[in-house]
Amino acid sequence: MKKIPLKIAIIDNDENLKSVYQIYFEHTEEYELCGIYPSVTTLLSEFGRLSPDVIISEVSLSGVKGVDGIEHFKKKNSAVQILMMSNRARFEMIKEAFKKGACGYLTKPLSRDRLFNALEELEVHGITMEHEVAKKIISSFQTRSFDSFSRKENEIIELLTQGFTYKMIADRLCVTTSAVNFHIQNIYVKLNVNSKSEALQKIRELETRRLNAA
Repeated sequence: MKKIPLKIAIIDNDENLKSVYQIYFEHTEEYELCGIYPSVTTLLSEFGRLSPDVIISEVSLSGVKGVDGIEHFKKKNSAVQILMMSNRARFEMIKEAFKKGACGYLTKPLSRDRLFNALEELEVHGITMEHEVAKKIISSFQTRSFDSFSRKENEIIELLTQGFTYKMIADRLCVTTSAVNFHIQNIYVKLNVNSKSEALQKIRELETRRLNAA
């Protein structure tokens, strides 16, 4: 029995890519391109008529952001699968997209092979993860390490961000609290801050910049 093609809807406000997407889906029986839309709201207005199985949405859109559209589409049909795409794989955007229910995140420009490989993975596994995106996510779980700090300072920064007190840090690193205080003061100087809360905020900012530059 012939397989029913999956219906694909694309949201991309780049008019130059419209013909590219049409060519990609021109000679395929596995997928049916049911529309290319410039915004979340235009697809929402036709969602009931189209009933797409998969939505591929640009992150940067005028009006409703691509990631905010995820919740709107899920309310229409909780089973719809959504892939986000953007020119840059920024960690904060990737995290927000998956948190809101995206099934994958792709980086543009998309070749036909990359797009169809992602759709195949989505159909088989329910999720798709490109190398660059996976690298960002893995990096977010790895130990923080900043070049401007010594090895010991980096160890203390890692423990500080996990909520350790100075005494707990001293016990974990088998040093005195005086030694911890010495390193903490050096960290404050390098960060140009005067308190633990300011230091943690600055570290979060440094970590975000590091991830987005990776």
